Amino acid sequence: MLLPQEIIRKKRDGLAIDAQEIEHFIAGLTDGRITEGQAAAFAMAIFMHGMTTAECATLTRAMTHSGDVLDWSREALGGPVLDKHSTGGVGDNVSLILAPAVAACGGFVPMISGRGLGHTGGTLDKLEAIPGYCATPDATRLARAVRNAGCAIIGQTERLAPADRRLYAIRDVTATVESIPLITASILSKKLAAGLNGLVMDVKTGSGAFMPTLKQSRALAESIVHVAQQAGLPTHALITDMDQPLASAAGNAVETLHAIEHLTGVKREPRVHEIVLALGAEMLLVGGLVSQREDGRARIDAAIRSGAAAERFARMVVELGGPADLLENSSKYLAAAPVVVPVVAREDGFVTRMATRDIGLIVVELGGGRRRAQDSIDPSVGLTEMVGVGQQVTRGEPLAFVHAANDQAAARAADLLTKAIEIGDEQSVAQPVVIDRIDGSDGNAPDGRDVAE
Repeated sequence: MLLPQEIIRKKRDGLAIDAQEIEHFIAGLTDGRITEGQAAAFAMAIFMHGMTTAECATLTRAMTHSGDVLDWSREALGGPVLDKHSTGGVGDNVSLILAPAVAACGGFVPMISGRGLGHTGGTLDKLEAIPGYCATPDATRLARAVRNAGCAIIGQTERLAPADRRLYAIRDVTATVESIPLITASILSKKLAAGLNGLVMDVKTGSGAFMPTLKQSRALAESIVHVAQQAGLPTHALITDMDQPLASAAGNAVETLHAIEHLTGVKREPRVHEIVLALGAEMLLVGGLVSQREDGRARIDAAIRSGAAAERFARMVVELGGPADLLENSSKYLAAAPVVVPVVAREDGFVTRMATRDIGLIVVELGGGRRRAQDSIDPSVGLTEMVGVGQQVTRGEPLAFVHAANDQAAARAADLLTKAIEIGDEQSVAQPVVIDRIDGSDGNAPDGRDVAE
């Protein structure tokens, strides 16, 4: 007989647990036979001792099959089902540009995204700034949106990887969120449940990233790639820079508008465009739509510049309940904050450093993010026209604009932002937005126990 406490004991003592034990534990977690205390002890034992790649792959598969697994074969889509997942950052609105661009290139993207929590913004919160947008459609509406628009950015449903939903809630209150094997299984169980043919990971590193050091970010990327491949999901990963906000905007409605302006050609910022091209090329490559990375970059770039990606975005919005003229009349639909004030430089010089996590927390304090999962948010607030690392500034020149609900909130945010942006005499060189690429071709799967220590 398999007893939960004996499974916990083995992992507590640093021993490997076998497939039958993992599957039994996750089945009990799903149907309620496993208590919260047992799940917490299980998570802490994994946090302390890690998992082998084989253990993590088994955990991932067990959580995947704890609920529904989407089957796109019956839809006869005519192209690969692909997705991208980011570990989260500040000013990261890439999904809103990338998903429709890949759709315009022949991929189909049922992108399951999350809400913001802590200093990181959430893709769903950005899209829900659009009036009428349904982020939790039923299966029929989701299938229709993917079929007709080529992409649908939605949230996790109750029936997709429910074991992950329960385990994550327990990890969140037991200081075990940062376990690389548990992060890997959490991300991949949802992606495998979405019925994907290929996945690309965007693993952030830097002051605004969940994994702030390059060593941690690389360990997570390697874990995800190798476990995904063991689970039968072709996966590539890029490690990308989060030592400054990715876009010049941070907040929900302002990031949505920023993405729309990128799609329609009003304004395309080089760092955002580069990461869209890099991730898009990997998605087309992993999906077999191109054989060379440069061909993938060229196709994604053409889809954006031709307006084909914008058309797919507009179609997705309509399929999921939003307005048909959003691209033409964004200001009519996206909430605008009542107070907009500049934050000016107090001295001449160059932007030498940006405390990216602190900048994300400024958006949270304005009301644009969450401290707790149940918190409501104000879609109108945020920051726009932020400077970047290496940029020259003059005293009195705006470093950014604060969008706030009232004058008091704006003044506090402006003071905090001034402290989060350092200005010095010597020009710094911003790190490349794409730092490294991992596709598992080296064949050396990492040992999760080494990673966790």
